[in-house]
Amino acid sequence: MFFSKSFIPILKNNPSEAKIKSHQLMLRTGMIKQSSAGIYSWLPLGFKVMKKIEQIVREEQDNIGVQEILMPTIQSAEIWKESGRYKDYGEEMLRIKDRQNRDMLYGPTNEELVTDIFRSSIKSYKSLPQLLYHIQWKFRDELRPRFGIMRCREFYMKDAYSFDLNDEEALFSYNKFFLSYLKTFKRLELSAIPMAADTGPIGGNLSHEFIILADTGESKIYTDKRIFNVSSKQTQIEKDSLANLRKEFEKFYSVTDEKFNEKEFNHKVPEEYRLKTKGIEVGHIFYFGDKYSKSMNSSVDYNGKKEFVKMGSYGVGVSRLVGAIIEAKYDEKKEIMKWPQSVSPYDCVIIPHLNKGDKKNLVKAVNISKKLIENNIDFIIDDTEENFSAKLKKFNLIGIPNQILIGNKTEGNNFEFINTGEDPKILTLDLIIKHINQSKKIDN
Repeated sequence: MFFSKSFIPILKNNPSEAKIKSHQLMLRTGMIKQSSAGIYSWLPLGFKVMKKIEQIVREEQDNIGVQEILMPTIQSAEIWKESGRYKDYGEEMLRIKDRQNRDMLYGPTNEELVTDIFRSSIKSYKSLPQLLYHIQWKFRDELRPRFGIMRCREFYMKDAYSFDLNDEEALFSYNKFFLSYLKTFKRLELSAIPMAADTGPIGGNLSHEFIILADTGESKIYTDKRIFNVSSKQTQIEKDSLANLRKEFEKFYSVTDEKFNEKEFNHKVPEEYRLKTKGIEVGHIFYFGDKYSKSMNSSVDYNGKKEFVKMGSYGVGVSRLVGAIIEAKYDEKKEIMKWPQSVSPYDCVIIPHLNKGDKKNLVKAVNISKKLIENNIDFIIDDTEENFSAKLKKFNLIGIPNQILIGNKTEGNNFEFINTGEDPKILTLDLIIKHINQSKKIDN
């Protein structure tokens, strides 16, 4: 791919309407374009990042045995009236009517729809547990959309749902997702802290938010710094192992502002370990028992009796994670972004120095690209006639983690290689390829 033929509309300066760095960078590097308030078109660069994040989320859901489905964006209001949430959800729900004058809505979440799917097919406890997920667009009519994709109206989300016979089995499912989320965020090079949280309009009595620290976050968090030392590395997908993992995290005070109690915080956390800051929610899990199964009459046969199934729901903001990674990784002072290798739009950029009428460095770049193709390395070549420093500045902003530079003094098979944000090295092409492929295979 040549940069001149790519659809990456770069802006010279930060747009005045963008107030946080993720919004600024995504607009400036042509990742998104606003369509209307809180609604964005995802352009090639941003879309590639989001799809790679989606794949990691999908893989970690698959790893704990969750089955993927796809539910529609438009739902019938009838099932929401059945659960009792149609009137209670508030003005964030976009309510519409079809040509038959039937009440419809653009789904803000899917508890009702997935319960309806489950109850239509599963009748016996022998078919439990059932773990289902989908990745789909959601719409919530925010009163004041802001901060780009961080607080928008239309967003791309993974939501999963568990169906179990009893509380014990349901908490086993809950803990599976707890581990899955920790692994997902680690693969994205994010330090996400699970925090006890309010259940809000979803309902239930058990909930955790997964929060990354960020000054621009809207969530106020209160935690014990020692929680960052808890590791999930040795945890197995087994009841006791998963339960122990949650216990290890819950040893330390860690809550969002809805759950915060100053007296309790000061009592449980020694002063030197107290952390009061802001963060960004990147995932949220809920256990709400039979809240929806009872109201919607979703039950299974168990020893001749009808048992209402126990349910949980589990959300990850896939599109929000694009912005969250930027907030975590962008160096505002140096104007350098470095995407994690796992989600970078390209593995590598080749930057040749081009003199007017002299294309020999571009020929070298094309020859290099052939070797990259052989090694399954995704790349882009900057074939524009910008000066070298302008090209470097541009790609430091875009954030592709590996840069191969071809100057007029480049000789043989040795090239200047930069791991974005670090000092340049002179390496052979084989060593560059080895470095890139090793970084792609790192097991976080």
